[in-house]
Amino acid sequence: MSPITVPDMLLRVSLAFIAGFALGWERESHGRPAGLRTNILACVASAIAMIVSEVLFFESTTATPSGSVRADPARLGAGILTGIGFLGGGTILRHENFVRGVTTAATLWLVTVLGLAFGSGLFLLGGSGLALGLLALFVLPRLEAHVQSDWYAKLIVRVALTAFSEEELRRRIEDLGPRVLAMRLDYDLEKRQKILTSELKLSRGQRFELASKLVAGLAQVPGVMQIAWG
Repeated sequence: MSPITVPDMLLRVSLAFIAGFALGWERESHGRPAGLRTNILACVASAIAMIVSEVLFFESTTATPSGSVRADPARLGAGILTGIGFLGGGTILRHENFVRGVTTAATLWLVTVLGLAFGSGLFLLGGSGLALGLLALFVLPRLEAHVQSDWYAKLIVRVALTAFSEEELRRRIEDLGPRVLAMRLDYDLEKRQKILTSELKLSRGQRFELASKLVAGLAQVPGVMQIAWG
């Protein structure tokens, strides 16, 4: 095994910078919390870590007699992947029934792996991973618009105690198409009201039309005081 040269080091770090820049640009253009700089830093740092690991491995094997040491050049890279999990976890945000940042976390994990590949001198593997990553981020979103996926929503209705029952509300909802997955009933005895919270499953393409119809229909029912859709 020959020692890594300075030009080779610069080539590996430069390719890691390009990979982080390309994937980070897409995240930055969508206003994600981990954008251009974060992806570049993660990719370059992981590449440097692998270069350092390779240099230390070479120095340890040449400084000791043959067979007396069994260094693991991948050990530092494994630690990098563990650490990036905390950074990626910080980009995932949950707001009520919406979860955002999962793709950003996956992109951070990808650029870290690409950095490890380029830092190890696996240029073809790193380039292939970069191409597939760009394909997933730039091309696949256009195809996702044609996928008939499910959508989950929450309907909260505040009504008088004497207004319709849970079964009547379930029937009104399911007559329009959505499926009621769960329903919770809370009472406000002081105000003589009850709050019906329904977890719904419906088609993604029909979510706005169904929401308008459902809210408009419930608004005409006597005893309904408040409707919230989210």
